[in-house]
Amino acid sequence: MSIKEKISEQFDTLTQEEHLNEIVLFNDDVNTFDHVIESLVAICNHSHEQAEQCALLVHYKGKCTVKTGSYDELEPLCSRLLEVGLSAEIV
Repeated sequence: MSIKEKISEQFDTLTQEEHLNEIVLFNDDVNTFDHVIESLVAICNHSHEQAEQCALLVHYKGKCTVKTGSYDELEPLCSRLLEVGLSAEIV
C-alpha cells in the first residue's frame, strides 16, 4: 500500500485593486435621441448600436452607466457630456 502525499504550495500574490468609477447618464426632457446617440459615439467612443441601447435605457429607466474606468479617465469625458447639454455624473 502506498501513501500519496499532496503537497500544496501557497503563493502570496499582491494585487492592486483599482476602484472603478462610472459615468451615469440621466434622462431629461430636452435632448433628442439623435443628440444623445451622436454624443455617446463621439465622446465615449460607443458604437452606434451601443449608444442607441444606452439612449433607450436612459429613456425608459431614467439612467444608464455609459462608461466605466478610473476617475482620471472619466472626468474629461463627463465634462464633455455636460458641455453638450447632457445630464451626467461620475459615481
